Amino acid sequence: MIQSAKFIGSFPKTDDCPQSELPEFAFIGRSNVGKSSLINLLTNRKELAKVSKTPGKTQMLNFFLIDENWHLVDLPGYGYAKLSKTTRAVFDKMIRYYISKREQLVTVFLLIDSSISPQKIDLEFIDWLGQNRIQFAIVFTKSDKEKALQVQKNIKNFKAKMLENWEGLPPFFLTSSEKNRGGNEIMEYIKQTKNSSQ
Repeated sequence: MIQSAKFIGSFPKTDDCPQSELPEFAFIGRSNVGKSSLINLLTNRKELAKVSKTPGKTQMLNFFLIDENWHLVDLPGYGYAKLSKTTRAVFDKMIRYYISKREQLVTVFLLIDSSISPQKIDLEFIDWLGQNRIQFAIVFTKSDKEKALQVQKNIKNFKAKMLENWEGLPPFFLTSSEKNRGGNEIMEYIKQTKNSSQ
């Protein structure tokens, strides 16, 4: 259970981020995947991360200090079509530089919308993480949006798609911000991973 969560700041590039040795856990996904709602669920604070009905609002590397001993990093979403190609390219470069170069980064949590079928852009991003040997876990969001059988079918199809290129699968979490589901499991994973990395 998180005792304290404090917004540190928004940074346009990795070199501007806090020069701290604290471990970092980053959250990323396609725009409108429910990232802010998940962060608020994990921290048990309704307005820590701003929830917007307009995709593409997160445009910097947003740092939150959790329990004074680790950072939660909210990364910009990818694949938002209404942004210009130039802006998307800037976001993409910022995200990939942070993920591949940031020494404090322990794990990337990749958010996947469980209410829709597997998306090519998500699978391509997963392959990039693998090629760069980035430790990551997958978080299926919006598990309350569709009938349970449809969610299970989408998740099964997603895993099958991954196994076309992967020998094994990373950790998976099923979450619902509306039903308060999955937060405890993610926090336990963070705790274990953080302890083993120190």
